Amino acid sequence: MTLTKKGSRLITVDGVVFRWRGRGRPTYAQALGERPLSLAVEQADCKGGVLLVSMPQDHPSNWIGCPSVPVLPSMVAAVIRKALSEGWRPGQLAAAFRSTAPDASQEPPTP
Repeated sequence: MTLTKKGSRLITVDGVVFRWRGRGRPTYAQALGERPLSLAVEQADCKGGVLLVSMPQDHPSNWIGCPSVPVLPSMVAAVIRKALSEGWRPGQLAAAFRSTAPDASQEPPTP
């Protein structure tokens, strides 16, 4: 499975280029605020395993009006590093690797 280039963004993490994309329109459950925003990430220069990430915020196009925080490149980089430490191998063909992004509002501030 590969990501479409349209609507995706590139990010370099530790010298490796990745392509990431969030879903443009929410699923029905995301629109109702029942499911969180999700992202798909893959290594840009090879066909390998895809990372599916469940983010802690709601989809920005939800119908309920739930507040949504924008996905920043720093958040995506942190998620990629976390998935790599959990065993995701982006260069190897495999089933989609699922991960959950930590909720930034629950982490203690760094000095």
